[in-house]
Amino acid sequence: MVTDNSCADPIVFHAIADPTRRAILDFLREGQLSAGELARRFPVSRPAVSRHVRVLRDAGLVRQSRDRQTLHYALNPAPLAAVDRWLTDYRVVLGRAATT
Repeated sequence: MVTDNSCADPIVFHAIADPTRRAILDFLREGQLSAGELARRFPVSRPAVSRHVRVLRDAGLVRQSRDRQTLHYALNPAPLAAVDRWLTDYRVVLGRAATT
């Protein structure tokens, strides 16, 4: 099997494959959140949310900043551009399927 890795970093696909991580991105799309604000939005432990955020940070999808003792997270959508380019060919196929 041949895999084309030229379009996007596989770590980005791994990061967005998990529904909790996609939900984190959705929340951050609305604006920056502190670590506590983000963790309160999920029915899992704070360390579990932290592990998900770490995966997103490692993929470049989330930026972290610190204000005194508070961590803040913000969305960095730039790595998603490569995923969007990869999906373009599939949108063309879907468009053709819709017209037949």
